[in-house]
Amino acid sequence: MTVQHFTPEGMLQPTPYHHVAVGTGTTHVHVSGQVARQADGTPVAPGDLAGQVAQALRNTAVGLAGADASFADVLRLTFYVTGWSPEKIGAFMEGIEGVAEEIGLPTPLPPASLVGVDHLFEPDVLVEVEATALLD
Repeated sequence: MTVQHFTPEGMLQPTPYHHVAVGTGTTHVHVSGQVARQADGTPVAPGDLAGQVAQALRNTAVGLAGADASFADVLRLTFYVTGWSPEKIGAFMEGIEGVAEEIGLPTPLPPASLVGVDHLFEPDVLVEVEATALLD
């Protein structure tokens, strides 16, 4: 296995992600920030954080597959969410949980960060997802 995910004893529990990923492969895959847009640019789930998280993750899965990778190969995920506040965690997690099985996203997630930002590249974009993977 190229990537091993785990959480050592003594680290914060429970969390919806692993704290550590160890990669032993030689090919790095970086998927740029994916948003809730269809391939033709049509917005998906305007104003709906859960829907946008799900679509951004679907798009990330497409990017990974294009490099012959999957979420099993992901070392790290980074989520950028506009206007973040703790009250949004329910909708955020709903988006992840609603699409996880469909796209093969493991739970707990690989190591992940959620970064609150003022805005992204267009006003209707609520979330952006970046992934880093490692292949043999």
